Amino acid sequence: MSSTVQDEAETRPGRDSSARRGEVLDAVLDLLAEGADGLTMSAVARRASCSKETLYKWFGDRDGLLTATVQWQASKVRAGAYENGRLDGLALRAGLEAYAVTWLKVISSRTSIALNRVAIGHAASGRSNLGRIVLANGRFAIGERLKPLLEAARDAGLLAFDDTEAAFRTFFGLVARDVQIRLLLGDKIRMSEGDIAEDARRATEQFLALHGARKSPANRRA
Repeated sequence: MSSTVQDEAETRPGRDSSARRGEVLDAVLDLLAEGADGLTMSAVARRASCSKETLYKWFGDRDGLLTATVQWQASKVRAGAYENGRLDGLALRAGLEAYAVTWLKVISSRTSIALNRVAIGHAASGRSNLGRIVLANGRFAIGERLKPLLEAARDAGLLAFDDTEAAFRTFFGLVARDVQIRLLLGDKIRMSEGDIAEDARRATEQFLALHGARKSPANRRA
C-alpha cells in the first residue's frame, strides 16, 4: 500500500483515530517487548501497518511517539471515581485500592517491564531521552493523578499529612515494595488478579494506619 493510500486509510471520515493511535502505541510496546532496543519509525510503521508520514503527523518525531506510548501506559493507572465534597471513608478506600490495582497490573505487564528496562539502559548510556520521558510521563504523571484524592481526603478529615508529595510517596512505596525491581531483574513473580487485589488491599490498610485521621466518624465507618 502506498503512503498516500495509507494516510487516507488512517484519516478517512468515520474512522476512529483515537482507537487507531492506540493500535500504533500497542505496536510500539510489542516491539519493545520483543527486544527492539533501537526502535525506529520505520519498524513501527511496518508493525502497525501505517505510513511513516502518518506517524510523523500524529506524533511529530520519535521522542513524541515514545512520549505518547508512555502516556498510553500510564493512563491505565487511575484512582476510583469519587464526588467532590462527598468523599467518605469507603470511597477513599476504594479509590486507593483501585489506584494500587491498576498500577500493579501495569508494572507487571510484559510490555511495561520491557519499556522500563530499555528506559533504564538509555538513561545510563545517554543514548536517548527515553529515561526522562518515562520519568516525566510515568512516575511523575501518575503521582499527580492520585494527589487530588489524597488532598480531598485531607480536606474531608479522613487523612492527616503535611506534604502531599510525601504522602503519595509513602503510599506508592507500600504498593510497590520490591515488586518492580524484582520484575525488572527477571524474577518470575506470580501476579494473579487475586494477588494484585490482596496487595492493593494490604497497602491501603497500611497507608490508612499511618495517615488515617482516626477521630473522623467517616473514617471509623470505613
